[in-house]
Amino acid sequence: MVSALLASGSLAQDYSAEHAGVPDFVQKMQLEYGFNAQHVQDLLDQAVRQEAILKAIARPAERVKPWHEYRAIFITDKRIEQGVAFWNEHADTLARAEKEYGVEPEIILAIMGVETSYGGNMGSYRVIDALTTLGFDYPPRADFFRRQLESYLVLTREQQMDPLALKGSYAGAMGYGQFIPSSYQAFAVDFDGDGVVDIWNNPVDAIGSVANYFRQHNWEHGADIAIAADVSGDQFAEGVTLEQGLEARKTVGELRQLGWTPRVTLDADAEVMAFEFDAGEQMQYWLGLNNLYVITRYNRSVMYAMVVHQLADLLREARQQ
Repeated sequence: MVSALLASGSLAQDYSAEHAGVPDFVQKMQLEYGFNAQHVQDLLDQAVRQEAILKAIARPAERVKPWHEYRAIFITDKRIEQGVAFWNEHADTLARAEKEYGVEPEIILAIMGVETSYGGNMGSYRVIDALTTLGFDYPPRADFFRRQLESYLVLTREQQMDPLALKGSYAGAMGYGQFIPSSYQAFAVDFDGDGVVDIWNNPVDAIGSVANYFRQHNWEHGADIAIAADVSGDQFAEGVTLEQGLEARKTVGELRQLGWTPRVTLDADAEVMAFEFDAGEQMQYWLGLNNLYVITRYNRSVMYAMVVHQLADLLREARQQ
């Protein structure tokens, strides 16, 4: 018991006023948001540095696994069955979200399925621990995560939640759809009209919030997401745009000249992102359209976007059977 107390006591000092960056953060919360400085410091004193978080963010699955292994993590019979059951249970809410926000139910469900198995696994790290660990001890993105910590403290004050109690992912994402705090502030909605924006315990708010996120990022209802392509010749590799970033584009006409042939007719002037995936025994070639890009606004990974797309198709097919 004594050793446990000593251990917890030492951990509680991880983000004391002596820690680099903490005094400036506390002062900012006081000056910009009107927080009591001692209250903010008391919260940070109780935050715990998590080495597991630092290891996890250094090796995300999107970077270390080939497509066929990554896909197998998320697209399983169990996840499809759970998704159909969740759809049946919340069919009216999903239909209302589609009507109000123009986002198909299967897309909303695929996001929730990939992120949390429809609320079954929303994360085991305290959000305060995740955001302080990354905000003060992860230099590559410290500024970003300190801003998320700011947003988190503000939103928990506004919603009258205990900032030490909420749990989420290693990156501080929360709820059914795993919103980071700034996304909660910008896109979460009170979809059932009870006066509380609850994406943790209320699937209705969570559904509306994911739908609103997609609408605000210019989702096109009913539009294609990605089109398979065939390649030929010795120049097709020059068409791959993903290496230049998610914003990189080529026209379908330009890609045709390099040996890319979409399996569905597309306008020659249409701008697309062209990419290849390691499917195990062979490579796959795809042309991503606007809706695929919109999914990458949720998570900046084409593999993530494609697994959401394919899970959505499978959910729709399974429910129609």
